[in-house]
Amino acid sequence: MDGTVSFVLLIIAVAFAFDFINGFHDSANSIATVVSTRVLSPGVAVFWAAFFNFVAAFTVGTAVARTIGHGLLDPTVVDPTLILSALLGAIVWDLITWWLGLPTSSSHALLGGLGGAAIAKAGFGALILGGWIKPILFIVISPVLGMALALGLTIALSWLLRYRRPGPVDRAFRRLQLLSAGLYSLSHGANDAQKTMGVVVSLLVATQAHFVGKTGWLSHLYLPTTEHIPLWVEMTAYTAIALGTAMGGWRIVKTMGSRITKLRPFGGFCAETAGGISVLIASHLGVPVSTTHTITGAIVGVGTAQRVSAVRWGVATRIVWAWVLTMPMAAVIAALCYLIFR
Repeated sequence: MDGTVSFVLLIIAVAFAFDFINGFHDSANSIATVVSTRVLSPGVAVFWAAFFNFVAAFTVGTAVARTIGHGLLDPTVVDPTLILSALLGAIVWDLITWWLGLPTSSSHALLGGLGGAAIAKAGFGALILGGWIKPILFIVISPVLGMALALGLTIALSWLLRYRRPGPVDRAFRRLQLLSAGLYSLSHGANDAQKTMGVVVSLLVATQAHFVGKTGWLSHLYLPTTEHIPLWVEMTAYTAIALGTAMGGWRIVKTMGSRITKLRPFGGFCAETAGGISVLIASHLGVPVSTTHTITGAIVGVGTAQRVSAVRWGVATRIVWAWVLTMPMAAVIAALCYLIFR
């Protein structure tokens, strides 16, 4: 096995490690509401979320993976060092924000890493500017859509159930929240696992010459085009993110589940349902969005439906600042990694 092949295999391992960290970092998004409302214990909640993360492999397409694979960077600049630098930029930023307990976006960290490494290699001409429009617009659209859907759903259900006794309503939504938590976890797996798939496919296409004529298991690494996502890439990506979710990012659970606003099963159901629908819409459109931004917006929408003062705006502002910093900080880290490796 030559050195380039070994290097590519190492980077593929790093890519799936990022996928694992993505699940670990973002598991709080999937379970925070269902844990804070005490519908499920933390241990059961993470496995519930991990199961639906993996089930997403059989329910959605690969539009997001194709966007990452060939819609953001000029294919001629993509090489193993660039991909490795991008992954390290995203991983380092994810670990920093996990340690600080901030629910930032692994998706935008990866996008920032790809952009930063590409610019370090070939300047801004390495970016396909048209491909960045939707991901950047959805930095604003996804939380606003999540907030609007959650606000509307909360108001509509509150009006429909206004004459019902609180006790039976609470018990009903404790059961319904199992479904909404599953929906949100499925949407999380559907969008986030595909980002890693896109990175791996982009790497394999860029290094396809090294796998021509290979036999045995190495033959599966030959990939001439980004249009096809190999089954082994799909299954490994979904398995990695599910395992990461099962490990749980406990530091972020408290921020998401109780510091933004207090939730009951009714509110948790509305937030998860709105967040899940928003992310699935984006996945269908092939837009790599932040599940973190979306569920945060949905939680704020639920709190706002109760009263504006129910939202702890100081905490929400701190989270937004972390969002703003994610892409540029991951880009800087990735660019430094690329310059060091080069």
